[in-house]
Amino acid sequence: MGNQTMEYFQIIPFFSKPEDTPYIFFTLLTVYLMGLLMNIIIIAVIYADRRLHSPMYLFLSNLSIIDVCFPTVIIPKVLYMLFTGIKTVSFTQCFTQFFFYVLFGTTEDTLLFVMAYDRYVAICRPLHYHQVLSRRTCLGLVVAIWSSACINSLLITSQALKITFCSANKIHHLFCDFKALFKISCGGLEKFFNLVYFEILVLVVCPFLFSVVSYSKIISIIMNIKSREGRRKIFSTCSSHVTVLLLYYTTASSVLLAPTTKHSNIFEQICSVLYTTVTPMLNPLIYTLRNKEVKHAIKRLLKAK
Repeated sequence: MGNQTMEYFQIIPFFSKPEDTPYIFFTLLTVYLMGLLMNIIIIAVIYADRRLHSPMYLFLSNLSIIDVCFPTVIIPKVLYMLFTGIKTVSFTQCFTQFFFYVLFGTTEDTLLFVMAYDRYVAICRPLHYHQVLSRRTCLGLVVAIWSSACINSLLITSQALKITFCSANKIHHLFCDFKALFKISCGGLEKFFNLVYFEILVLVVCPFLFSVVSYSKIISIIMNIKSREGRRKIFSTCSSHVTVLLLYYTTASSVLLAPTTKHSNIFEQICSVLYTTVTPMLNPLIYTLRNKEVKHAIKRLLKAK
């Protein structure tokens, strides 16, 4: 069965047992709404407080925008399936979801690298910080990040539309992603895989390696500081960024690199929930709990109201 006659896909998630549905529904709904609320608060606070109109918080607000959009691409549909029991998704809906999944995923990859570079310049080249990361440069970086991610997503989605699918239309996953589509395909994969491998190398692996290099240089600077208070202050500034980076890449890479086994579908789906839903909820907690400026800005905003 080719793409021309494939009208819908049937989603078969790991929570197929009816007795588990209510618990999973309320758990996902709670995590999703908490993440949504906290990220919207971060965006509003950064926008409202002029003291936070700096490069670091510009990138942080963009991360919060991604953390609002990324789970919204996936979780509302999952909640709908849980609530109604209807587990079908049309061909158009599947590839629309795939497009936005790739868009927000690659945007986060490159944004995390830019945030790591921002901390590198702030700590390793503090006297040149505002010169290197001027307002114009930062806005240009943000535009470049979103534009490149959009172009990349268009290219990959257009190539994915050329894949020929087998007669089985059952997707053993929560949503339409790379591995889910690959498992039910039976042709037209060569160009798609070449493009995906290139995308992973340029927009996933390279940003991660550059982030590691940036933080390695930061750590070497920290180790050379004699003052314990100075080391603690710089470390607290970067530890939240490192935590977010590790959370995202560990869970996302687990999905891509997981070997095909009897229980691999369940493992992949759980990891997918972690990096598309749980991590976006934890990001604002990590930043606000460890960032005095954001906490003070929230207090000022509440007092003003």
